[in-house]
Amino acid sequence: MTVQDIELPILRMPYPVRVNPYLPALREEAETWAREMGMLAGDEAGSRRAIWSRSQFHAMAVDQLTAWTLPDASLAGLRLNHRFNLWALAWDDYFASAFKQTGNLAAAQVFTARLHGFLPQEPGARLPEPVNAVERGMADLQQRLFPPRLAHWRQGLNRALARYIDAGVQELANSLAGRVPDLIEYAQFRRESFAAYTAPYSVELATGARIPERIRHSRTVCALLDAFMDYMGLANDIASYQREVHDEYDVNNLVVVLETSLDITVQEAMHAAADLVTARLRHFEHLSQSELPPLVRQVGLNHGERIELEAWLGGARGFLSGLHAWYTGAPRYAPTGGPIPEQRTARITVP
Repeated sequence: MTVQDIELPILRMPYPVRVNPYLPALREEAETWAREMGMLAGDEAGSRRAIWSRSQFHAMAVDQLTAWTLPDASLAGLRLNHRFNLWALAWDDYFASAFKQTGNLAAAQVFTARLHGFLPQEPGARLPEPVNAVERGMADLQQRLFPPRLAHWRQGLNRALARYIDAGVQELANSLAGRVPDLIEYAQFRRESFAAYTAPYSVELATGARIPERIRHSRTVCALLDAFMDYMGLANDIASYQREVHDEYDVNNLVVVLETSLDITVQEAMHAAADLVTARLRHFEHLSQSELPPLVRQVGLNHGERIELEAWLGGARGFLSGLHAWYTGAPRYAPTGGPIPEQRTARITVP
């Protein structure tokens, strides 16, 4: 069965997509920043090897991704998140071309070890001198991501980024060995390889709200965050199946994991993947609607804490609906050499 013969399922999304009104302000500024970092081809990049051509850059529609996932963010918060999204995709595409396509695991390990030097745990730490676009972008972000009001982010966010880049090395090792991850193992691993652990911070930046400390580490909230993060990465595996499996020969994809673990066809695995993604979204809904309210009453959250929790949950719902819209509508996930088929156009269903 060729990739063109595979029917891509339409994933359920109960939350309506909204667009941040500052979307137009992102486009020109983002292109300038990407050129300055050496990610985007152009005169400003000099002799640096760029990661993207201008057409590739615009096909990713990262400005739409940012504006869809963070519809209520301020312009400053949106700009910061947008640069972060660009960096994450730059890392992904650079790693794929430099190491996955060449199979150079040793070079990938050296690259990743250097990148850890750009993720300090302490403020004011001296960073290495960047030598490529990925390092340059992260060095720039480190100067912007941790103003005083977000000081509590530093350890958590940089730890999440470290897990993200380390997962790239493990993905490459799996692919080189032909080792398809175990299904149970993969769910946890995908949170790391998708940088899903960074998403709660983006929601916090966009909404200005944090999950109250008194319930942050409860079983209910931990399960809710797991379901929130699982939807992101596992839904991406469906949208990016052609790109990852057929173009990059990657074995780290939910459809491949299900196909191998359950000994079923690709088409059956695709629908099983969609069922699993839907189940994680339903669990997120169940926890937020049925298990969080009694926890809030039991702990005795005050009015301000309840408002903050609701604001964060609203931001998380918007984040998921924005990702869904991007997965189903962005040219980055369109089949190579042809238009986006009908089943990939964005569909937002409201029950």
